[in-house]
Formats: sequence, structure tokens, C-alpha cells
Amino acid sequence: MRTSWADSVSAAENSATGGSANNGRVGTTPAPTRSTYVPPHLRNRSTLSESPAPASYGGSSISGNDQSGYGPTLGGNRGGGPRNDYNRSGYGSGGRGGGWNSRSDGWDRGRGREVDPFGDDDDEEQPVGELENTGINFDAYEDIPVETSGDNVPQPVNTFAEIDLGEALNQNIRRCKYVKPTPVQRHAIPISLAGRDLMACAQTGSGKTAAFCFPIISGIIRGQFSQRPPRVPRMAFPLALILSPTRELSSQIHEEARKFAYQTGVKVVVAYGGAPINQQLRELERGVDILVATPGRLVDLLERARVSLQMIKYLALDEADRMLDMGFEPQIRKIVQQMDMPPAGIRQTMLFSATFPKEIQRLASDFLSNYIFLTVGRVGSSTDLIVQRVEYVHETDKRSHLMDLLHAQRANGAHGKQSLTLVFVETKKGADSLEHWLCMNGFPATTIHGDRTQQ
Repeated sequence: MRTSWADSVSAAENSATGGSANNGRVGTTPAPTRSTYVPPHLRNRSTLSESPAPASYGGSSISGNDQSGYGPTLGGNRGGGPRNDYNRSGYGSGGRGGGWNSRSDGWDRGRGREVDPFGDDDDEEQPVGELENTGINFDAYEDIPVETSGDNVPQPVNTFAEIDLGEALNQNIRRCKYVKPTPVQRHAIPISLAGRDLMACAQTGSGKTAAFCFPIISGIIRGQFSQRPPRVPRMAFPLALILSPTRELSSQIHEEARKFAYQTGVKVVVAYGGAPINQQLRELERGVDILVATPGRLVDLLERARVSLQMIKYLALDEADRMLDMGFEPQIRKIVQQMDMPPAGIRQTMLFSATFPKEIQRLASDFLSNYIFLTVGRVGSSTDLIVQRVEYVHETDKRSHLMDLLHAQRANGAHGKQSLTLVFVETKKGADSLEHWLCMNGFPATTIHGDRTQQ
């Protein structure tokens, strides 16, 4: 049997310390030092061993990282333990599909069972002035240029209090500590609430997720859709579809959308490739209102006749330019134009992109109807809030230079918060080696590459 790099390091450490590292349980060992380095695949052993046994579906188990209620819910109990409540009231079973088919008691159904995505400390009331996220420089946002074009453009808003989103959604906005909308939110939310199609160009990190999630969730809560889906066994009928290019972005959107939809009765499900499809199918069977998906996995679900798009009222494409760069245009056109999705003008479409090349202009003309064009900042450029610096360093000096940067960042940490750093390297072996070196020098690190699992 082949031995991975992490296993060999673990064996060497255990032999050197005589097994005194407590089998890699980070919950009972001091901070990583030269003699107590713990490989990445052993660091969550304490969490897994002290929690209930994970549910296993189709040969795959749910890791302890999914127990907090964040990220993709891949079947089983969102609390991490086994779930045997498929026949409980409020869950779709047998011939009951997703969406409207699974609702029996209105929008308040199932509130008592819903996992709180905000943690345990969000029930404490805080003054409004303390709710604002101090990591965002809202004063700098005021100087970002915003342009709109189109007919009868709705007026922007200055605060979330000016937007009638409903009490349940407003409460979640307060839980998220959102006080002042970003420029893209100030303009995009009123446009979407007015029922208009939108093509928005804004950089990553400008608040686009909330800009399209708030109108979608508000519309689903208030919408009284006369058409009911047919009773098709094991088929989901979502009311909104959010397409994104990568599983990481889909998981991030799903995590944020679940916060916004908490205790509203709106169910959010994520589906992406690289994960067992059976677990995602079980989530879809329990009911779905908003489906967050990558194009490839969604096409697979459509071809399996497990998802129908005939009830779609809202379509959002996030990072549309990246999806085109990754070659997803045939799948996107198949989803939007060749399946059973309602045409433009019947559904409401929101297309978000960081650039506006000719390919995006073609998508906008084909997918949108009488749309409003919104630009935030300089299209195609990075945001002015990011400082970019290029330094030439010899190969032999790279690690020492990185260490200098990390020490400086630790010394200048804001508000006592630990600074976070993302380091890109060329190879998987180089990533593992650098991670080991950082941990040996007192900087907790982990790697993400193709040979590592998502857990």
C-alpha cells in the first residue's frame, strides 16, 4: 500500500515522541512546535471522535467539518449525526417532489428543526453602531463610481431599512451585521425588486451575493405562484436557480443564502461536481426552493430527470465571465435555452460579471429582456481597496522573505484578530513542503490541492 507524505510524517513524529502526541488530537496538545507537528489529515480527530458517528450514504460519510450547518449540505443530518426522519411531517417522500410539493403547513413549517447558521452568540442584541462589519471600509465605497443605463431605472437606496424585504429577511440581515449596503447592493436590489432583468459588472468581493439573494428570497416568500408543479416522483422543482463556475463559489453562495433564508421557510440546496451525487439527490428530494449549482452537475441532474426547471421564476448567473473562460457556455445555453426553463420575460434574470467582453454581451442579449445595465467601479480592473505589490526575490530567499511578511502581518493585526494569508505555489509537493515548514515555525497552516479531499 502506498504511503502518503502526511502518513510518513505522522509515523516519524510518533516514533520520535514515543506516541506522546496523543494520536494527533489537537484538542489536547499545545500549539504546534517542532516536536508536536500534526499532519493535516489528523488534525480533526478530536472533533470526529467526540461527536456522533457520521451518517454514511453510498459509501461516503459526512465529515465533522459539515457539522456547523455551513457549506454544502450533502445529505444526512445537518447536525452531523445519522438521520432517519425521511417520513417525518414536512419532508418530501414517495411521490412528493421538491419545491411546492413538499410544503404542507405554509412558510413557517419546519422552523423548529432548522439549524441556526449564525452560531450561539447571535441572539444577543447589540447596538446598531456595533453591528457594522469593521473589516469593510464603507467610506472608501462611497467614492466608487456607479453607472446605470436602461429605461425607467429604479432609484438606489442608502440603507437596508429603505427596502421592503419582509420582517424575517430583515431580521437575518441584522443577524449578519449588515448596516449599510455596498454600491452594487444599493442599485441592484431595488432594480431586482422591481422585477427588472439586470446585467451588473462588479468586482469580486463587492457584495454581489446579497445583491441577488435578497430579492430572490423576498420574492419567494411573498410570491403567490398560481401554477403548481406536477406530482412527479423524486423530481425537484426549484423556484430559483443560481449558477456559479466552481464548487468553492457554489458552497460560499449556499452558505450565505442559508443565513439569509433562516426561519423564512425558503429551502436552499447546493449541487456541484466532485462530490457524491447521491447525497445531493437526497437533499433535493426533501424539497428545494433555491438551487445553487455548477453547470456540469446541473446538466447531469437534468439528464437524470431529477430536477425540472419549469417552475423557475429567478435565474442568477454569478461570475459569468469565469464560466465562459472555463468553457461552460454550451452547458449554460443548454440549461437556459434547451431545457424546460421559462423564457426571458417570463422569468427574471440577473447576470453578474467582473468584465463585459463580447461573449458576455451575447449572453445578455440572449438571456435578458429589457434589462438594466449596471457598472460598479472600472469594469475589468481590480478594486482600489486592494494593494498590489510585486517584489523580485531569489529562489533561495523566498521562505525567509515569506517569514518576514508573516511576522509583520502578525504584528500589525487589526482589532486583535488573527491575520489570514493565502499562499500560492507551483506544485502539490511544494505546497505540502511549505505547509510542513510553516507549522514547524509556529504558523498554523494547511494545504488545498488535487490530492486532498474536501473534508
